[in-house]
Parts: sequence; structure tokens; C-alpha cells
Amino acid sequence: MSNLADSSRPTRAASSRPAIAWIGLGIMGSPMAENLLKAGYSVTGYTLEADKLARLAAAGGTAADSIAAAVADADVIITMVPASPQVEAIAYGPDGILENARPGALLIDMSSITPQTSVDLAAAAGDKGIRVLDAPVSGGEAGAVEAVLSIMVGGNQADFDAARPLLEALGKTIVLCGPHGAGQTVKAANQLIVAVNIQACAEAVVFLEKSGVDLAAALDVLNGGLAGSTVLTRKKDNFKNRDFRPGFRIDLHHKDMGIVTDAARTVGAALPVGGLVANLVAALRAQGDGGLDHSALLRGVERLSGQPTAG
Repeated sequence: MSNLADSSRPTRAASSRPAIAWIGLGIMGSPMAENLLKAGYSVTGYTLEADKLARLAAAGGTAADSIAAAVADADVIITMVPASPQVEAIAYGPDGILENARPGALLIDMSSITPQTSVDLAAAAGDKGIRVLDAPVSGGEAGAVEAVLSIMVGGNQADFDAARPLLEALGKTIVLCGPHGAGQTVKAANQLIVAVNIQACAEAVVFLEKSGVDLAAALDVLNGGLAGSTVLTRKKDNFKNRDFRPGFRIDLHHKDMGIVTDAARTVGAALPVGGLVANLVAALRAQGDGGLDHSALLRGVERLSGQPTAG
């Protein structure tokens, strides 16, 4: 039996790999769960969308009809939902994870939520004998599909060490950042950097185009120098093609910018540029672009520059 399961529990005749319950099969969750299946884990999933459950089953997983059914026999429960209210909705209450998971199970929340929500969840789960890691990710849909996510973890060292083989099926950079909530704090900083970087790239794109420069050539050479970044590598085709199909939606980045600005206020950290970009993200959402990829910050710059928007 894997050491992810509590050693005080009876051993079940099964694979040496822990049994996984996956809650939340969205843009990120579906390919991540599929990567666990490819790595040889058994995965039982639950989500609200029937087509996502069918996709999991087609990939070799098992579809459950409730959270309780999904987690009942799980050694590890992984959650990937949009925000703190959804984490609380699936974790608490008679039909939630904490009331239906086995004592000794490990709950890995990979959602991007407030640090305090993670701290509170770990405390409540501990009262039930359930261990918790907060483990938000960065890398977007492409990183999820390619299993090259950066995973920032908060929690206990022993739980992190036990979970690491599983996390290595999902990402390349996997780091324990501190106690419960630390992973979410680092993710908030990540989202700050990403938003500012996308905004800077978007402004550069409009500047280059209005100057009559070959955009594709310019972005290639910029990405080979100090201005290069993972953001530019991942998003330059979105900019060139005005392809704003959601990999990471403006709505979610708006939520994350709220998390980082609130957390920064709490600790007394100034975010002069971050606050401005948070407002630009909010404005784009208010203009009806919340369902688009966050590279659609380009549309906001186009509007401010008197340029017709596309995509």
C-alpha cells in the first residue's frame, strides 16, 4: 500500500499506487486527471458536467455520481475548482469531502484560492483525521496537457514527500513553499507577475503594429533576449492570431488579482503596478470579455489606442 494512505488503516489488495479521487474536471482538471491515468493511477472523478465525466471514462477513469461516491475509497483526493466558494462547497457539509473521506486520506487542493481558505480547510480536515496540502499550479492549459506545470505547495514536509511521486505526473517544478497557505501565497504572486507580463506584452504588440513593424519577426527576436519570457512563448501566437479561446479565462485572473491585492493589503505590501493591471483586468471583464483567455488583455490596449478589436 502506498505511504500516501495512513499506515493505521487496513491494507487493501490493490495496486501499489494510491487510489485517486478527482473533483473538478475543467480546462485544467481534465488533462491533469488524464495524465494520472497515463501514469498508471486509478482515478475516480466527479464534476457537474456530464461530458467531462464521459471524457474521463473514455480515458480509462471511473465516473462517480457524487462527491461522496468519488472519495469513499480514495487514498488521495485532488480538487481543482475555480475559487474559494467552490472549494468550501465541495469540502464541507454532509455531502462534502470531509464527511465522506476516510481518516488518513490526503486531500490535495490544486485550486487557486485565498491563503486563509487553505489554512481553514487544513484545520477542519485535521479534526477529521484528513491530511491536506494546498498545491496550486501555474502553466495554463498547455502546461496541464504537457504535464509540465509548476506546482507550489503548502503543508507538512512528510505529506509533501509522500505526494511528490503523484505530483511528478502532473508537473516539472514542484516545490514545498512553507506551511498551509504558503502555496496559495506563492500562486498569488505568480498571478501578479503573469498579469503584468501579459499587459506589457499586449502594449508592445499594439505599439509594434502601429509602428508598421513585422509583428511575428519582432516577437521572435524579443523572445530571444531579456524581454523573453514563458508568457511570451506561450501567448505570442494568441497575440498574432487574435486567438483568445480560453486557456485561462479573464474571469479567473480577475479573481486571482483580487486575492493578491487583498493579501498584499493585509501584509502591508504596495502593488502600484499590480493594482493598475488588476483594474485593467476588471475593466476587460466589465466589457464582456471575461470568458476569453487572459491574453485578451490585448483587446483592452486596442480599445485604449483607438484600434478595432478582433478575436
